[in-house]
Amino acid sequence: MVVRRPPGRRAEILAVAADRFHRSGYHQVSMSEVAAGVGITAPALYRHFRGKPELLDRSLRVGLDALADGLRGARTTADLGAALAAVAVAHRPLGTLVQRDARLLPPARRAALRRELRGDVALMAAVLRAERPELVAADAELLCWSALSACAGLSYQSAAPQPRRAEALLRDLVAAVLAVSLDGTAAEAVPALPEDVPPGPRPRARREELLAAAVRLFHQRGFDNVSTDQLGAAVGISGPSVYRHFDSKAQLLAASLVRSRERLWHEVDGAIAAAAGPERALAAGLRGYVGFALRNGDYLGAMLSETERLAPPDRRAAVDFRRDFLRTWVGLLREVRPEDDAVAARIRVHALFALVNDGVRNRPHSERPDLGDCLLRLGRAVLGLG
Repeated sequence: MVVRRPPGRRAEILAVAADRFHRSGYHQVSMSEVAAGVGITAPALYRHFRGKPELLDRSLRVGLDALADGLRGARTTADLGAALAAVAVAHRPLGTLVQRDARLLPPARRAALRRELRGDVALMAAVLRAERPELVAADAELLCWSALSACAGLSYQSAAPQPRRAEALLRDLVAAVLAVSLDGTAAEAVPALPEDVPPGPRPRARREELLAAAVRLFHQRGFDNVSTDQLGAAVGISGPSVYRHFDSKAQLLAASLVRSRERLWHEVDGAIAAAAGPERALAAGLRGYVGFALRNGDYLGAMLSETERLAPPDRRAAVDFRRDFLRTWVGLLREVRPEDDAVAARIRVHALFALVNDGVRNRPHSERPDLGDCLLRLGRAVLGLG
């Protein structure tokens, strides 16, 4: 007797895998967990996929194919918004998988993914420039990358909003982003702060140097790919000397993220608290967040990609911080825009964070001297501030 596999089994497996990777992080998900989510055994799962790397690759492929298919039929910026919004809602894990887990793919697959996304953006930019011929290519591409990022922000919602409503709001956000004018942007719109880490070989300075180096290396290479020898070399000491300051690499990761969170809260919440009235407070918070992101892109990247590597108590602390930070912004935005309920405000704020976090790390646009001013304008657009 021939045993036939249920129709759509591979699609079901990929949907479960994408959801598990999205919620828990690639490293925290086992093949057995995916199999259990589908209702099959692990050996049966291996008859469909050779391992987790292939599962991640194919999960990404499903979402990216849907994105490419939607964009190919776009003739207007309204079509672009409809395609981006539909994919963001139907493939909600995609934003997280692209921004956090795709870096775990083999180099050739990462490069292919990046080429595909650049092709998608080029297609979007051509549609946008047909409607806005005054835009230069670099500005059009920055707007299109920003629209992609804003929609990817939906991935970070803890609970999925009602689909039709989410699509409608995302279409509006894409339209607002693609309508932003980048004429006259200023290179000094977001002033840089003095360097926080003091130079010199003092013990406290060495610890601070290690924290800064850890954030940079963990973001660029991933926690598992950074050795204590590399960490030590980054600050001019031997690998074993790292243990004079931290008991383990995991403790160094936790301490580096805590220190970065403290700086983020100090800079942004301080700017909000010092402003008079909700509108000025929101504007000050936006400037503070963009300024922090411009100086601390490595932290934002490590926070996104390495939080799952923390021990459970440290991971809970990181999640609690994000929740409190989000709550502050949602509450402030609702004061400024009372027409937005909590769901709409959360979608807007997540779009802002994703747009800024990607903007400071997405080359070549991250090297624009006027990037700060561009991000301020784009941030105001997704927050609905005109």
